[in-house]
Amino acid sequence: MSELSSGIVAEAPHDDERKTSLQRTLVGRVVSNKMNKTVTVLIERKVKHPLYGKYMVRSKKYHAHDETDQYNEGDLVEIAETRPMARTKAWTVTRLIEAARVI
Repeated sequence: MSELSSGIVAEAPHDDERKTSLQRTLVGRVVSNKMNKTVTVLIERKVKHPLYGKYMVRSKKYHAHDETDQYNEGDLVEIAETRPMARTKAWTVTRLIEAARVI
């Protein structure tokens, strides 16, 4: 603790407190890995219809950066928002959640 000139004691932040990340993260399946250092990830979400109340599946594809080209089609991955790396690529793959099952 350090004492300021006004006599108020200021405490240093605790080390055990975790900082929450401001990056958005999404979980989805890799549907294409044909590009160099880039994978296409399909994100599906359920949305309730405003009039009928039925839940519908909406999907969107994101291009994500894969530095080592280690992710394959069918893998379940987590992607995080990052700076723009290309015209259509502003996400990066952070971790592999589940590898694709080989039949």
